[in-house]
Amino acid sequence: MKEQGTTSYRTKRLITNIIVHVVLAILAFVWVFPILWVVLTSFRGEKGSYVSSFFPKTYTLANYAKLFNDTAILNFPKMFMNTLIIAIFSCIVSTVFVLAVSYCTSRLRFRMRKPYMNMAMILGLFPGFMSMVAVYYILKSIGLSEGSMIRVALVLVYSGGAGLTFQIAKGFFDTIPKALDEAAFLDGATKFQVFYKVTIPLSKPIIVYTVLTSFIAPWVDFIFAKVICRANAEYYTVAIGLWRMLEKEYIDNWYTAFAAGSVCISIPIAILFVYLQRYYVEGMTGAVKG
Repeated sequence: MKEQGTTSYRTKRLITNIIVHVVLAILAFVWVFPILWVVLTSFRGEKGSYVSSFFPKTYTLANYAKLFNDTAILNFPKMFMNTLIIAIFSCIVSTVFVLAVSYCTSRLRFRMRKPYMNMAMILGLFPGFMSMVAVYYILKSIGLSEGSMIRVALVLVYSGGAGLTFQIAKGFFDTIPKALDEAAFLDGATKFQVFYKVTIPLSKPIIVYTVLTSFIAPWVDFIFAKVICRANAEYYTVAIGLWRMLEKEYIDNWYTAFAAGSVCISIPIAILFVYLQRYYVEGMTGAVKG
């Protein structure tokens, strides 16, 4: 009887594992399929947006060459650099804001703390683009909607409301034992020293998460960039550039270049993730030891 029960359990577990792996394989295929299509299209030799086969008939690197050499109409290298500059500065400012607000709401007790947290949660329910008209006119009134100040305006837009997205980082800070803070206070450390020398070294996972989300947001945003840049093509971001490649007058000549551009803009995010992944693992190990 015992052997039959063991055999039945093993059979059920085997069937469950098979079902789980099949479902995961299907989901993986659904997730990878669009990426594979974009990569293959970026090397496609046939021009135009309408083709009869999934796999390219001929392969070429001309699409990537066109992307970086044909800058008379759509200057992709300029758009790429604009986006990279905006994303880097937005990432730095947003990360500082999020970590500072998260630490304060987690460790400090002050007036209006709970009302602020409730307000931030309610405001988080509304998409940011609902305020884009008001934000644009505010930026215009202070002279940030023209010329090189457009980059500054986009950095302010992407990082200005970052302090409202503190909930995830606050939840992580709540898991760090307060006894560590108290021990540091007994040794004469200030609140800033506790934050910088005790909490931050144990918070690498959430710092990595904050950096990635803060970098990706301006990298992929289209709505605010389009509203603020308007017709100033010199300050377009890659999102606007890729969108213009699909316009009626450009799509036939730039469709495969659009796929090549999509591959190119994924490279910085992939590099950033691979580079920061080791800090995520180290942070998790340090948190366990702490």
